[in-house]
Amino acid sequence: MDLLHDRRIFAVVSICYMCFFGAGEAPYVSSVSVCIATGYGLDDRRVGFRIPMTRYFLKQESQKDKQKPQNKGNEGSIKELRTFKRPKYKSSIEKSQKEIDALVTVVKYKRKAWRGRKYEDDKLAGARVQAPWNRKSKRVPVPEDKLAHHSRGEGLSGDGIKTDFHQKKLKKHEANIEFSIEQAARAEILLPEESGFLLADEGELTTQFTQQQIASSVDITSATKHFDLHLAEFGPYRMNYSRNGRFLLIGGRRGHVAAMDWVTKKLLCEVNVMEAVYDVQWLHVETMFAVAQKQWVYVYDNQGIELHCIKKLNKILHMEFLPYHFLLATASEEGYLSWLDISIGKMVSQFNTRMGRLNLMTLNPYNAVVCLGHSKGIVTMWSPNVKEPLSKMLCHQHPLQSLAIDSQGQYMATAAVDRTLKIWDVRKLEGPLQQYKLHAVASNLAFSQRGLLAIGMGNVVEVYRDCCQRPADRPYLRHRLFKRIGNMQFCPYEDVLGVASDSGFTSLIIPGSGEPNFDALESNPFQSKSQRRESEVKSLLEKIQPEFITLDPTVITDVHIPTLRDKVEAKKKLLFLKPPKIDFQPRNKSGKKKGTVKVAQTKRIVREEQRREFVKTLKDAGIGEITSPQNTESSSVSVKHKPFTALDRFKPKKKKEEG
Repeated sequence: MDLLHDRRIFAVVSICYMCFFGAGEAPYVSSVSVCIATGYGLDDRRVGFRIPMTRYFLKQESQKDKQKPQNKGNEGSIKELRTFKRPKYKSSIEKSQKEIDALVTVVKYKRKAWRGRKYEDDKLAGARVQAPWNRKSKRVPVPEDKLAHHSRGEGLSGDGIKTDFHQKKLKKHEANIEFSIEQAARAEILLPEESGFLLADEGELTTQFTQQQIASSVDITSATKHFDLHLAEFGPYRMNYSRNGRFLLIGGRRGHVAAMDWVTKKLLCEVNVMEAVYDVQWLHVETMFAVAQKQWVYVYDNQGIELHCIKKLNKILHMEFLPYHFLLATASEEGYLSWLDISIGKMVSQFNTRMGRLNLMTLNPYNAVVCLGHSKGIVTMWSPNVKEPLSKMLCHQHPLQSLAIDSQGQYMATAAVDRTLKIWDVRKLEGPLQQYKLHAVASNLAFSQRGLLAIGMGNVVEVYRDCCQRPADRPYLRHRLFKRIGNMQFCPYEDVLGVASDSGFTSLIIPGSGEPNFDALESNPFQSKSQRRESEVKSLLEKIQPEFITLDPTVITDVHIPTLRDKVEAKKKLLFLKPPKIDFQPRNKSGKKKGTVKVAQTKRIVREEQRREFVKTLKDAGIGEITSPQNTESSSVSVKHKPFTALDRFKPKKKKEEG
């Protein structure tokens, strides 16, 4: 009885222990209590760290039993204890599991309602992991002036778009444009080079610096860009630089033609055509160039081999090449202006300007319009699509001597025999913005990529800086040659001015004249052979048709609303026009009387055929020709009166009208 009493006390202590330590200890303590109260031990693998405590109480109970004396009177009770029916082990496990289930709180998942694809896309977009540079710090904002420099104009608001799909498409397109503008503005930091100019000390002027002093002050690579070619036997000379500024082409009046890499001084070819040479011009690549000889224009390769003889271009004085249109524009001695497509060898346009001898010619790179200077002081602008000048400007009261347009197509410089020099705004056809009085007649003018203006007066070359926007007091640089100047041109992407004279060629160093950074996809001075081939194929695929040459190139992006309205109205009229009525009576060949059903069917077939022919005739005539009722009547008359053919004699004859 004492052992049973001690076990009940321990069971109570165990329950208290469970209540004290909480629900987390409940399953283990309850199982220990049940096992000790029933006299069974616990499974070592299930109970864990509480087994030593159970064994301790069992050991204490066994020692008490040994110390107590055995009474014979208590033998029955001890036997009853030993014969006590023990509960199964399974019931304890079930009880502990029930206690665990009572303590566990079951939370059921409730599915959320579907909110649409747009909500899910926004949720996924917001959950995207940002880049490390965006998480740590915000990006530096781009200055507004740089964004305005790369801007493509105002975007579309999308107010007139009704569908959500096209609105999203338009917003995505505008976002891509804004991203490209921002990236282009940020990429300016990658441009490593900057343009520089000569800076004079106090009491000095940049005009007094000579080419020898400049060449001795710069590095060795830049000093080699100043050189002279003494070719007095075959002058006077004409010269031309390639688009990338790497190659030089010169031609003498007595037949001497040479092409070279002027940077490395490597000669590509040198020939004597045994005829008078009036002008030379590089074509789309440095492997082909055109030479205007005494009679016709010839095309040579970089080895000096004759490729073509263009006899349609005779007595040419000046040539200009349009790189994006693949057109060779020429001006002849007889007053003819021509455009030749060199990609297919087709003459696009050729007509007489009726302006006399065309000895002044230049190209506007902004809109590909050819500008001519005439002896009446007029500058005319021409397109291959119109046989009349697009514009006429009375620039001087005396004959013109030279003409030049800057690389951006913004300013035009003209010089006349009265020693005046004027600067005009070509985009607005206004001016003059500036007017100068020179010491001598300017026979040659040339603009650089950075806006410097070179003036050739006899054998003197003067270069002016910022002379278009504000008046220039004195020239930036001056150089004197030994012979008269033939023509001159600034080298692209180099601070070099090439001057062709009667005695040869001279390369002058002009600091700050060239663009310091070049676009390798546009014109690469260091391109390889494979890059040249790839760029040639790409430029052919992106060739612009000559029909797009206009005075204002932005016009092609607009919609001509009056013309569109007329076409729509004419199309509506076409749908409601009625074909002429036909009085048709089928001929009875057999002489027997036929049913009215057959006769009506025959008439219906003939009327439908006549209606189809009428509609087809109107469509062939064009929608624009039927906008007026007079044209409609004439078209209907043309349907009635068809030209007579040999098979018309087999058709049934029409009945003569009575009276």
